[in-house]
Amino acid sequence: MNTKIVLVDDHRLFRDGVRNLLDQQLDMAVLGEAEDGRMAVEIVRKFSPQVVIMDVTMPNLNGIDATKRILAENPKVKVIALSMHGHRRFVQEMLRAGASGYLLKECAFQDLVQAIRSVLEDKVFLSPDIARIVMDDYLNPSQRDKKKGISLLTSKEREVLQLIVEGLTNEKTAQVLHMSRRTVEKHRARIMDTLQIDNLAELVKFAVREGLTKL
Repeated sequence: MNTKIVLVDDHRLFRDGVRNLLDQQLDMAVLGEAEDGRMAVEIVRKFSPQVVIMDVTMPNLNGIDATKRILAENPKVKVIALSMHGHRRFVQEMLRAGASGYLLKECAFQDLVQAIRSVLEDKVFLSPDIARIVMDDYLNPSQRDKKKGISLLTSKEREVLQLIVEGLTNEKTAQVLHMSRRTVEKHRARIMDTLQIDNLAELVKFAVREGLTKL
C-alpha cells in the first residue's frame, strides 16, 4: 500500500519538483499540496495522509504552528520539516511542535525518501547538521530550556503576530482567526508587552528574524 503524503511549501516550483520525484517511488503517493500552514491543516483534514512534508517559514500560518494543529487533530500523522533554515530556534520549535524529522532543503532526494520510511517506523530522522544541534541541546540542557524570542509567545499570539506583520488589519485578523477585534487588540498589546516592543516596524523585524514570516 502506498504511503500517502501531503506537501506543504509556499514555492510552487519547489513543490512540483519534490512531487515529481516522490511520484516516481512505487510505494509513495502525493495526495495533496498546500502553500501555507492554514491550508495545510485543511488539506490534512481532507486527505488524512500518513506523512506531511512541511516547510517552516510560510505566510498566513507558519509550519511550527501548523504542525501543532495537525498533530492535535491526528497524533498519528508524521511531520517532516524540510526547510532552508538550520538555525537552532527553528529546529527546537519544530521538534517541540511534534515533528518526527528535520531536513535541510540542500539534502539529497534519497535522504528525504529515507526520512519518510524512517518516520513511518516511528523513528526520528535528522540531517547531520540538525542532529548536531539536537545533540548540543541534549548535552547543554541549560541552554535548551531557556525561553527566549518567539518561544515567549503562545501559539495564538504567534498567529496574531504573523497576520499583523503580514499587513492584516485588526478587523481582518479577527475574521481569519474567528475572534473579536477586541480580543485581537488584547493579544497585540500582550505581545508587545512580552517582547518589550512598542511599534509595528520593530514587530516586523522581530517576526522576520524569528522566522515567523518571509517578509
